[in-house]
Amino acid sequence: MGQNQGNKLKNFLSPYLLQHADNPVNWYPWGEEALQKAREENKLMIISIGYSTCHWCHVMEKECFEDSAVAEIMNENFVCIKVDREEHPEVDEYYMQAMQVMTGGGGWPLNIFALPDGRPIYGTTYLPKNQWITLCKQIAKLYKNNPEKALEFADNLTKALQELNKITAKNDKKFKFPHKSINTWANKFDYQWGGENRVPKFPLPYNWTFLLRYSHLKKDNQLLQPILLTLDKISYGGINDHLAGGFARYSTDEQWKVPHFEKMLYDNALLIILYSEAYAKTKNKHYKNVVEKTINFLLNELYDKETGAFFSGIDADSEGEEGKFYTWTIEEIKNILTEEEAKLIIKFYNLTKNGNFEHNKNVLFQTLSDEEFAKKEKITLQKWLKIKNSATEKLKKQRQKRIRPLTDDKSITSWNALTNLAFTTAYKYLHNPEYLKIARKNYDFIKNNLLNPETYELKRIYRKGHSYK
Repeated sequence: MGQNQGNKLKNFLSPYLLQHADNPVNWYPWGEEALQKAREENKLMIISIGYSTCHWCHVMEKECFEDSAVAEIMNENFVCIKVDREEHPEVDEYYMQAMQVMTGGGGWPLNIFALPDGRPIYGTTYLPKNQWITLCKQIAKLYKNNPEKALEFADNLTKALQELNKITAKNDKKFKFPHKSINTWANKFDYQWGGENRVPKFPLPYNWTFLLRYSHLKKDNQLLQPILLTLDKISYGGINDHLAGGFARYSTDEQWKVPHFEKMLYDNALLIILYSEAYAKTKNKHYKNVVEKTINFLLNELYDKETGAFFSGIDADSEGEEGKFYTWTIEEIKNILTEEEAKLIIKFYNLTKNGNFEHNKNVLFQTLSDEEFAKKEKITLQKWLKIKNSATEKLKKQRQKRIRPLTDDKSITSWNALTNLAFTTAYKYLHNPEYLKIARKNYDFIKNNLLNPETYELKRIYRKGHSYK
């Protein structure tokens, strides 16, 4: 079964929509045409929400949406809508909230089954092919044979969402510092590995930036300790790219070892702010190095030098495999490096023959500082740093020969503004004039391409010379 005539995604700019343009599913973009079709034909909708760098979105597309048998079931029973969550955050927010009310969880791809009027009745994230087929058939059968049940559930869910979103006005004019919130956070700290005591682990840099500022204002050194522990552990972990810089979205384990490999602009911007402020507070050169390396990653991999724009993110997958670009076997390391380099790099980055990832491959992560490692190996710090720098440059050059993950090259106004703040914060504390120069050029990009000079309204998205949304 080839591309269906109903698939209407091929003429859009969104990289995520374009990834699905050749699916046999009759995808519509979010908009009135799809909603009207659902109403006229009295069909349920499948509203499938994701983004171009999402690993599980790729997996579900390959297993389900590229399959003609699955597409036939979806096309026959539903109006199918694809949504780029980065272009339509308001749609994603509404249906994600519904998903969380229904199941207590969420994630992407977010697949919502909704009535013709758009009200949700069921939601799920990634499902393998057989489970997805079963679910589609069950929900189609329910709506055909017992539509009043679907309507009743939609009514109850709508009421729950309305209650959740009620805002109660308070007349408390006296501002109270959030001591209770601090205690709530403190109860969630992982005092061994940093971050929150949960898996998977997200960096959540906005939380730690707030806590860092709070600890500074209140001169609370007891609170400062888990914050600095968190910064150390995140930067030592595999969530941090030790060769080229840049942080992945989250860690799949409590020790920050193995990441979910996609890299997003907003995460890295927020982490630059966090580590810049941590450097200002502590004068720890390690935090300064993290800032510089993360900035270099953005400039090398997510920056358009011509326009001054920053792109959205980098995929987790390459050649259909998550993390393939970033991981190493022991044999690869030994073939690329000298015997001395390989011996020390294998120890420093905790590489093993069996690997800490799939297919006996390793994600690089450290457990000791450079000073601690040099002392343990009984070599001077200067010698170790020379060996480390030589080895990592060799590995980086070798990695550049691999097939790279795809870059989502659309620029989102709010994420660019956040990155602008990151560069100005780094300039403030690290005093590198190049950072201010980049921030000014990025400001000019936003002003010249996304701002309407008459109404002062901002467009949300820019890609390939076009601003929209």
